[in-house]
Amino acid sequence: MPPVLHQDTFQNYVIRSWQPADRQAVNQLIALVLAEYGLGWEPQGSDRDAVEVEIYYWQSGGEFWVVEDQAKIVGSAGYYPASRGVKAVEIRKMYLHPQARGQGLGRYLLTSLEVAIQQRGFQTIWVETASELQEAVKLYETSGYQPASGVETKRCDLIYYKALQSRHGSSYSQGVGRRLEP
Repeated sequence: MPPVLHQDTFQNYVIRSWQPADRQAVNQLIALVLAEYGLGWEPQGSDRDAVEVEIYYWQSGGEFWVVEDQAKIVGSAGYYPASRGVKAVEIRKMYLHPQARGQGLGRYLLTSLEVAIQQRGFQTIWVETASELQEAVKLYETSGYQPASGVETKRCDLIYYKALQSRHGSSYSQGVGRRLEP
């Protein structure tokens, strides 16, 4: 399945769909940010989706974006369908280089992902993170994400979900708060 094309801007940053030529730069960014927080890069484990974007995001019906500053990749974010509920997705690989933080870019990126996810008909968003990533934890908690249980990623110890609003104003919540077997 070809990827959904995305192109956006925030201040001087360009947010666009990932391309195969971005693979190395994105993987280096993720490894850099993880190391900053004392977490390891796991290309055969937790980070395999960033190495094999075509399989994990494109073929599953998700999206993977990069953030550029003067043609240098300084951020990434994506989502793909998850088996945690009906019409659920998981946000993955939302990382920003230190120079791109503190400007509202993370919140803008999260909001943009939520809009794209809702437009594609998904109802619930899940995200796993590590408590060491305090900025991420604060972002999710102040953006309406609720704590849950069922962490699956080895280096993560926190999981959150958010039920999206339907077009009629009611929240979707089917399957929220529990792990559903595929």
